[in-house]
Amino acid sequence: MAEYTNNNRGGAPGGNDRGGNNRGGNDRRGNDRGGRGNDNSVQGESDLKEKVVAINRVAKVVKGGRRFSFSAIVVVGDGKGNVGYGLGKANEVTDAIAKGIDDAKKNVVKVPLYKHTVPHIMEGRYGGGFVLVQPAAAGTGVIAGGAMRAVFESAGIKDVLAKSKGSSNPHNVVKATFAALAKMRDPLQIAQARGISLARVFNG
Repeated sequence: MAEYTNNNRGGAPGGNDRGGNNRGGNDRRGNDRGGRGNDNSVQGESDLKEKVVAINRVAKVVKGGRRFSFSAIVVVGDGKGNVGYGLGKANEVTDAIAKGIDDAKKNVVKVPLYKHTVPHIMEGRYGGGFVLVQPAAAGTGVIAGGAMRAVFESAGIKDVLAKSKGSSNPHNVVKATFAALAKMRDPLQIAQARGISLARVFNG
């Protein structure tokens, strides 16, 4: 029975080799993924700082009583235009945050910045969330709510005017903010594509 159990777990000797190779393959794939992550994080993973936007306690009613778990939405960014968000769920708060950070690092996007603010006005929607983001003069600061503020600060946006006009659910607000930032266009790329100066892009 012991041999049969071991064979079930590891397979036949050849199966063990294959299992080992598969695991090794996963390790190699993991290293490749890690390599890509390191390429993004060369600028980097050590520079990515996380901000916990919200932690929610979820209760599941079972026969023996209530079983509690936690979900956390986390935003990471390097302050240079790279920012991402992630959701983590676990039975412990620290595990939920750690999972959220890992998920956020996989979803990092590049946001175009212009003089520490956003280049133009943009709206973003996600579910019931609806946000308005517009550039601000130097020294204005981040005029935004808690969930939106975490995204802007992580992205390195220092001056911005933003307003949430829809749902106050932090998940919807964060995703709507990312939807607005994802639609932003880089003024330098627009100037090069049109063959005009950067000043003319803004002044017409």
